[in-house]
Amino acid sequence: MATVFETRLIGNIGKDATVRNMERGVIAINFPVAHNKNWRDKRTGESKTKTTWVNCTIWKKEGANLRILDFLKKGALVELVGTPFPKAYLQDDNSIKTEIRLNVSKTNILRPSKDQGMPSDDDFSMEDSENDLGTGGFEDFTLNEEDF
Repeated sequence: MATVFETRLIGNIGKDATVRNMERGVIAINFPVAHNKNWRDKRTGESKTKTTWVNCTIWKKEGANLRILDFLKKGALVELVGTPFPKAYLQDDNSIKTEIRLNVSKTNILRPSKDQGMPSDDDFSMEDSENDLGTGGFEDFTLNEEDF
């Protein structure tokens, strides 16, 4: 039986996306997204917020359409669908830090950053946001010894 493990994340981009050229003609587009959980403290009545940061990556093949970069700007509200995974690494003080990462397969710009207008249908389509690498072939999606 086939299984599905994917997450839908809606949040604001924390800083403009960066592009990194990897081996084998692969491009990684990285950006952090903040998810805010708001609630009211029952005892004090005070409004509270907890922010969780998720580091997101869109994988593309070299030469693929990178128009999505025009919309992945700080402050933009995005809806992302992808596969989550933990990433662990050793800090300078020898403590292990883990973070949540999301390999994005679909994107939707819900509200552009304040510096941009709303994209038109001609500017961007869902085909541009689909993961250009398919589903397989990346062993670095899982935790291994090089992560520590």
